[in-house]
Amino acid sequence: MVWNNEPPKREYFHELYRVSKNRIIWGANYYWEHITERGAIIHDKLNGGQHKASHSLSEADIASQSFNNLIKIYRYAWKGNVQGDGINWDNIGIDARIHPTQKPVKLYEWLLKNYAKEGDKILDTHLGSGSIAIACYNMGYSLTGYEIDKDYYEAAVNRLEEHKRQGRLFKPVGQGVE
Repeated sequence: MVWNNEPPKREYFHELYRVSKNRIIWGANYYWEHITERGAIIHDKLNGGQHKASHSLSEADIASQSFNNLIKIYRYAWKGNVQGDGINWDNIGIDARIHPTQKPVKLYEWLLKNYAKEGDKILDTHLGSGSIAIACYNMGYSLTGYEIDKDYYEAAVNRLEEHKRQGRLFKPVGQGVE
């Protein structure tokens, strides 16, 4: 299975449901027929109206979520160098783009704050750029991550290690830290 080229097959979802209690799965608009959840999370990239209809960049990302039947919207600017409430002129730092479907670390921190509980173990079967790894590290959650592409995996590991070398001033509230 290579998710970068085609959506996961039904068997993937059967296994995911077997090993997980709750799920947040990005790319929901590609696989509605394989899921039972009716809750959703929308990452509004706040770049609406800036793209022609034929442009390949989506104005939002959609995730299914199994925690409830609500639809929640997270608004965070995410388009090239425009990130959050400003412009990242050099596109450097923890959100420098290394993967085509990369999500911002702030998005994953918001998800952990609103959906995870202390002691939860987080599983990411499509690690990609490793944004979730940085968010889990920042907030003290245990993560098991998988990535089929060796180059993306190595880039994600390097990104996390670089972030860890930056050090922390504060311990996350209510979370253990290594």
